Amino acid sequence: MRKQTIQYTSSLDALVAIAKRLSVYENQQKIDSEDFFYQYNQGTLPDDVLFIEWANDYRHYLVLRQEIEQRLNYAA
Repeated sequence: MRKQTIQYTSSLDALVAIAKRLSVYENQQKIDSEDFFYQYNQGTLPDDVLFIEWANDYRHYLVLRQEIEQRLNYAA
């Protein structure tokens, strides 16, 4: 499996792209990302490729969201 690097012009563009990927995971697995991530961190889900990628995307989503929120709070 080849890794792809995607560069976005802004944190907001990256957040939107990741949110779309999270939505696909949620629709496929019938669970929202927050609940999935909790279960995954508790060790109740296997470490298969899909779950690893989903967990990584969710971690990235949380970091980006926090970054954007901090920028908005700073600007206010």
